[in-house]
Amino acid sequence: MSQIRVAAGVIFNAGNEVLLALRPLHKHQGGLWEFPGGKVEAGEKVEAALARELLEELNIVVGQAEPLLVTEHDYGDKQVVLDVWVVRKFSGDPHGREGQSLRWVPVAELAGYRFPKANEIIVARLLADSLKQSDKEST
Repeated sequence: MSQIRVAAGVIFNAGNEVLLALRPLHKHQGGLWEFPGGKVEAGEKVEAALARELLEELNIVVGQAEPLLVTEHDYGDKQVVLDVWVVRKFSGDPHGREGQSLRWVPVAELAGYRFPKANEIIVARLLADSLKQSDKEST
Protein backbone atom coordinates (compact mmCIF):
# COMPACT_ATOMS: atom_id res chain seq x y z
CA MET A 1 0.00 0.00 0.00
CA SER A 2 1.35 3.41 -0.88
CA GLN A 3 1.88 6.16 1.60
CA ILE A 4 0.72 9.70 0.83
CA ARG A 5 2.55 12.61 2.45
CA VAL A 6 0.33 15.63 3.04
CA ALA A 7 1.26 19.16 4.12
CA ALA A 8 -1.56 20.59 6.24
CA GLY A 9 -1.94 24.11 7.58
CA VAL A 10 -3.50 25.15 10.86
CA ILE A 11 -4.25 28.70 9.74
CA PHE A 12 -5.06 31.28 12.42
CA ASN A 13 -6.70 34.66 11.82
CA ALA A 14 -6.22 37.81 13.93
CA GLY A 15 -9.07 36.66 16.21
CA ASN A 16 -7.18 33.41 16.97
CA GLU A 17 -9.73 31.33 15.05
CA VAL A 18 -8.67 28.36 12.91
CA LEU A 19 -9.67 27.92 9.27
CA LEU A 20 -11.42 24.64 8.43
CA ALA A 21 -12.35 23.32 4.99
CA LEU A 22 -15.14 20.84 4.26
CA ARG A 23 -13.99 17.88 2.16
CA PRO A 24 -16.12 17.37 -0.95
CA LEU A 25 -18.51 14.41 -0.67
CA HIS A 26 -16.98 12.61 -3.67
CA LYS A 27 -13.46 12.57 -2.16
CA HIS A 28 -11.89 10.22 0.39
CA GLN A 29 -13.27 11.15 3.83
CA GLY A 30 -15.81 13.41 2.11
CA GLY A 31 -18.19 15.45 4.25
CA LEU A 32 -15.67 15.82 7.07
CA TRP A 33 -13.85 19.00 8.08
CA GLU A 34 -10.09 19.26 7.64
CA PHE A 35 -7.15 21.57 7.93
CA PRO A 36 -6.36 22.85 4.41
CA GLY A 37 -3.40 21.49 2.48
CA GLY A 38 -2.53 18.76 0.06
CA LYS A 39 -0.10 16.20 -1.29
CA VAL A 40 3.63 16.75 -1.21
CA GLU A 41 5.03 16.04 -4.67
CA ALA A 42 8.14 13.88 -5.18
CA GLY A 43 11.27 15.91 -4.41
CA GLU A 44 9.24 18.81 -2.99
CA LYS A 45 9.98 20.25 0.45
CA VAL A 46 7.01 20.10 2.81
CA GLU A 47 7.00 23.84 3.46
CA ALA A 48 7.00 24.52 -0.30
CA ALA A 49 4.12 22.06 -0.77
CA LEU A 50 2.15 23.80 1.98
CA ALA A 51 2.64 27.20 0.36
CA ARG A 52 1.69 25.84 -3.07
CA GLU A 53 -1.41 24.02 -1.84
CA LEU A 54 -2.70 26.96 0.21
CA LEU A 55 -2.29 29.25 -2.79
CA GLU A 56 -4.07 26.75 -5.08
CA GLU A 57 -6.90 25.91 -2.65
CA LEU A 58 -7.43 29.17 -0.77
CA ASN A 59 -5.67 31.90 -2.76
CA ILE A 60 -3.48 32.90 0.19
CA VAL A 61 0.27 33.45 0.30
CA VAL A 62 1.99 32.04 3.37
CA GLY A 63 4.12 34.64 5.12
CA GLN A 64 5.37 32.41 7.92
CA ALA A 65 4.77 28.78 8.90
CA GLU A 66 6.08 26.78 11.85
CA PRO A 67 6.01 22.98 12.21
CA LEU A 68 3.45 21.69 14.72
CA LEU A 69 3.56 17.89 14.42
CA VAL A 70 3.86 14.91 12.09
CA THR A 71 1.35 12.08 12.38
CA GLU A 72 0.57 8.92 10.44
CA HIS A 73 -2.73 7.13 9.93
CA ASP A 74 -3.70 3.94 8.11
CA TYR A 75 -7.23 4.12 6.70
CA GLY A 76 -7.03 0.57 5.37
CA ASP A 77 -7.31 1.70 1.75
CA LYS A 78 -4.55 4.31 2.07
CA GLN A 79 -1.88 5.45 4.49
CA VAL A 80 -1.30 9.13 5.09
CA VAL A 81 1.50 11.04 6.77
CA LEU A 82 0.34 14.49 7.81
CA ASP A 83 3.06 17.10 8.21
CA VAL A 84 1.20 19.85 10.07
CA TRP A 85 2.28 23.49 10.16
CA VAL A 86 0.88 26.51 12.00
CA VAL A 87 0.30 29.52 9.76
CA ARG A 88 -0.25 32.82 11.58
CA LYS A 89 1.01 35.16 8.89
CA PHE A 90 -0.45 35.14 5.40
CA SER A 91 -1.71 37.56 2.80
CA GLY A 92 -4.95 37.35 0.89
CA ASP A 93 -8.53 36.64 1.87
CA PRO A 94 -9.05 32.87 2.01
CA HIS A 95 -11.81 31.47 -0.15
CA GLY A 96 -12.54 27.97 -1.45
CA ARG A 97 -11.10 28.07 -4.97
CA GLU A 98 -12.19 24.44 -5.47
CA GLY A 99 -15.75 25.09 -4.29
CA GLN A 100 -15.12 23.83 -0.75
CA SER A 101 -16.89 25.45 2.20
CA LEU A 102 -14.63 27.25 4.66
CA ARG A 103 -15.26 28.24 8.24
CA TRP A 104 -13.30 30.16 10.88
CA VAL A 105 -13.68 28.34 14.20
CA PRO A 106 -12.49 29.16 17.74
CA VAL A 107 -10.08 26.47 18.95
CA ALA A 108 -12.37 25.68 21.90
CA GLU A 109 -15.14 24.68 19.43
CA LEU A 110 -13.06 22.27 17.31
CA ALA A 111 -14.31 19.24 19.27
CA GLY A 112 -17.79 19.95 17.86
CA TYR A 113 -16.67 19.22 14.28
CA ARG A 114 -16.25 15.85 12.54
CA PHE A 115 -12.72 15.30 11.20
CA PRO A 116 -10.97 12.43 9.41
CA LYS A 117 -9.29 10.12 11.95
CA ALA A 118 -5.84 11.36 10.91
CA ASN A 119 -6.81 14.89 12.02
CA GLU A 120 -7.96 13.95 15.52
CA ILE A 121 -4.46 14.22 17.00
CA ILE A 122 -4.18 17.73 15.54
CA VAL A 123 -7.43 18.77 17.20
CA ALA A 124 -6.31 17.24 20.51
CA ARG A 125 -2.98 19.10 20.32
CA LEU A 126 -4.65 22.43 19.53
CA LEU A 127 -7.10 22.01 22.41
CA ALA A 128 -4.29 21.08 24.82
CA ASP A 129 -2.15 24.04 23.68
CA SER A 130 -5.15 26.34 24.07
CA LEU A 131 -5.73 25.14 27.64
CA LYS A 132 -2.05 25.67 28.50
CA GLN A 133 -2.26 29.19 27.09
CA SER A 134 -5.42 29.90 29.14
CA ASP A 135 -3.70 28.64 32.28
CA LYS A 136 -0.70 30.93 31.64
CA GLU A 137 -2.97 33.93 31.10
CA SER A 138 -4.94 33.29 34.30
CA THR A 139 -1.85 33.16 36.53
